[in-house]
This record gives sequence, structure tokens and C-alpha cells, in this order.
Amino acid sequence: MDKRFWIAGIVASVLVIALGFVVHAVLLTDDYMNYKHLFRTEEDAMANMPLMMLAHIIMGFALAWIYGQGVKNEGSWLGQGLRFGIATTLLVTVPWYLIYYSVQPWGRRVIAKQIVLDGISMIIVSLVVAYIYKSKGTTVEV
Repeated sequence: MDKRFWIAGIVASVLVIALGFVVHAVLLTDDYMNYKHLFRTEEDAMANMPLMMLAHIIMGFALAWIYGQGVKNEGSWLGQGLRFGIATTLLVTVPWYLIYYSVQPWGRRVIAKQIVLDGISMIIVSLVVAYIYKSKGTTVEV
């Protein structure tokens, strides 16, 4: 685990937390109000916030680690980051929300918004990780 891993892990963790806040605490707040019965009370949620932060930090470092294992020093960092973002969205985000929909009474529209917005977030984080891992001689072709 080199310097790029640690930098990418920290940056990815911060981005995952920030984008998660924007998506779930800002953009989807009105949608979530229709499903208040599925959520913990605010007091209970705040008591569990350290676990939420830990989960986001684990996700950021896991993304950096997995990307670092498969990065190729040939071709475009942009293309690699985009492919990695799409792959992680299909591996994590899409199944996660489809499972939520299967077991809890979420509406299709909310699930679709969660998939799209968290998918975009995952692609943004993946592109940033790819940029951090890029070597000096890489191109910007897709």
C-alpha cells in the first residue's frame, strides 16, 4: 500500500461521505419523508452515526484498494475510472437498492432516484480515485 492508496482512500472516503450527504440528506429528503416509518428516530440515528462514518470510510478505502489492484499503466485513466465506476455501481449500488425494494415497502420512483444518484456518486468517486492513481504518462482518451 503506497502513498497513492492512502491519498485515494482518504479522498474517496471524504467524497463518499459528502456525496452521500448531498444525495440522501438534501436531494432525497422530501422523498424520504413519505417513508419515515422505515427510519430510526433522529436520536437513535445520531447515536449510530459513528457506524455510518465507519461504513463510508471502509467504502472509500475499499474502492481505492480494489482500483489499485487492477489499475493498468496503459491507456486512459479516465476510461479506466469510468469503467470502474460503472462496474462498482452494478456490483454494489444497483443490487443494494433492488434488495431494499424487495424487502421493504419503498416506492419505485425513490428506488430509481437512489440508484441514479448513488450511481453518479460512485462514478464520480471512481474517477477521482483513477485520477489519483494515474501515472504521469497516461492519456485522457476514453
